[in-house]
Amino acid sequence: MKKFFIYIFIATLPMPVMAQDDQNGQSQQSPLNIQASKKWLLLPVKNGVKREKVVLYHGNEQLRSFDIELTNEAPDWYAYLDISEWKGKSLKLDVKTEANMSKALSMIQQSDKEKDAKTLYHEKKRAQFHFSPKRGWNNDPNGLVYYKGEYHLFFQHNPYGVEWGNMHWGHAVSKDLVHWKEVGEALYPDSFGTMFSGSAVVDKNNTSTLGKGSRVPMVLFYTAEGSWIQGLAYSTDGREFKKLKNPVVSKFTDGNRDPKVIWHEPSKKWVMVVYVELEGKQHTMHFLTSPNLKDWETSSIVKGGIDNDRYLFECPEFYQLEVEGNPDIKKWILTGANSEYAIGTFDGEEFTPEQEKLNGQHGRDFYAAQTFNNEPKGRRIEIGWWRTHTGGDGNNFNQSMSIPMEIKLLETSDGLRIARQPVEELKELRKKHHIFEDSEINDGKAFQFKNIKSDLLEIHTKFTSITSNQIELSIKGVKAIYYVKTETLSIDGVDAHLPLTSNGLDLTIYVDRTGLEIFAQNGVFFMPVNINIDGNNKDINLTVKGGSIHATSEVYELKSIWK
Repeated sequence: MKKFFIYIFIATLPMPVMAQDDQNGQSQQSPLNIQASKKWLLLPVKNGVKREKVVLYHGNEQLRSFDIELTNEAPDWYAYLDISEWKGKSLKLDVKTEANMSKALSMIQQSDKEKDAKTLYHEKKRAQFHFSPKRGWNNDPNGLVYYKGEYHLFFQHNPYGVEWGNMHWGHAVSKDLVHWKEVGEALYPDSFGTMFSGSAVVDKNNTSTLGKGSRVPMVLFYTAEGSWIQGLAYSTDGREFKKLKNPVVSKFTDGNRDPKVIWHEPSKKWVMVVYVELEGKQHTMHFLTSPNLKDWETSSIVKGGIDNDRYLFECPEFYQLEVEGNPDIKKWILTGANSEYAIGTFDGEEFTPEQEKLNGQHGRDFYAAQTFNNEPKGRRIEIGWWRTHTGGDGNNFNQSMSIPMEIKLLETSDGLRIARQPVEELKELRKKHHIFEDSEINDGKAFQFKNIKSDLLEIHTKFTSITSNQIELSIKGVKAIYYVKTETLSIDGVDAHLPLTSNGLDLTIYVDRTGLEIFAQNGVFFMPVNINIDGNNKDINLTVKGGSIHATSEVYELKSIWK
């Protein structure tokens, strides 16, 4: 059977698409053109139907190519394809399919306005103080950097579907790490492949010569999936990005990816860490150096796990921290996507681990975390991909990020360990404050946190004088159970060892519609648990079994970050 190629003419209003018979008697859709006049093409999507290949052309030049669940039925949502840079030009849209998509094509329209603006961020499963994209799928955070007065969060993004695919670099900015504004796609797939993860730096000294006069460049590094090269793009305004003639680093092996780039002041060189799988399924982090961000040489290799042992597997992060309370001691931290990490020394070319395979988090589906380069206060701020359960139900988005957290290096009884705490800026979201004074809670009696109305919460609770066998904190139907004898915290089937201290047990819990993030032991213990929470359930209560405890708590109701 012949394939049918579909061309679309689009004005301000959708145009009907008519089918014709070719000379063989087979149905063929008429070629139609687009006279680009507005910012977006709106493409009808129905989650779960067959994906079709769509290609946008100007003349014979291919501008965009992607897979999309284009539908002839009533759409679940519309994907927004930005065509603003080609206003006034004649474009063609090809749907590479044997199916008749005339009804789908008749629903496509141009628009300068977001027609779903009134419903965006109000969706039932939308996290209210965790970043998620307006539409489509997201996974890894990429290129976290502070530049020109803004925190820039790039992220793996499929703008055309709520499942993984079509990897772009989405782009959002914030003045305060809390309220985010999405500003469009920064990097699109090209002839080298789709845009996999990477990092961003600010080239203050213009070592790359990519700056223009006084305009300091932001430089992005990414992996092009398929060709497996490391590419470079740059910007002098934080909005428009131009790719350098790539690659800047050629392929090591299939699947090498996720370049993390930093400036190493003592050696006056740039350092890149990239994940490479060697023969025998050996996970490694390759270290490279460069004087100018363009010319790179391999300097050393650190080996991680093998095959299913995911230690130092993909998405490297690399940074230096001073020990809290002892600033003369500084150590380097190397992590992989699952947050396992090593602590050691670095001489500008080679990382030497001193402690390895340390567990960075104790939760579920927290992955590929990255930290901000060029943070203005000198803090080490981290955001991770949080695999929230937000698909289905005709949703126009899927997945989200963790809250931003400050990382510090603490001396513990087990040695040096990284610790996370929610950033101070999150306090801006606090509104109503509830204090629950020291109360003795005995076996069989429930203590209720009364008059709490919000489904967005920040909870601080401290348990002392513990003689019970079990402590159960029920938050909107989600049970956080602490087993005293085994010192185990259990939430929705996720179990983690959390030792008591001489002062008992302190917990800080952030509650959003998509789950809980729990902090303890001054942040050394971090336990994110993704679970959809019933916003209609306002009950929070505390019970014990086999003894008693004393509990002191305070709860802040929080505001949404979305306007």
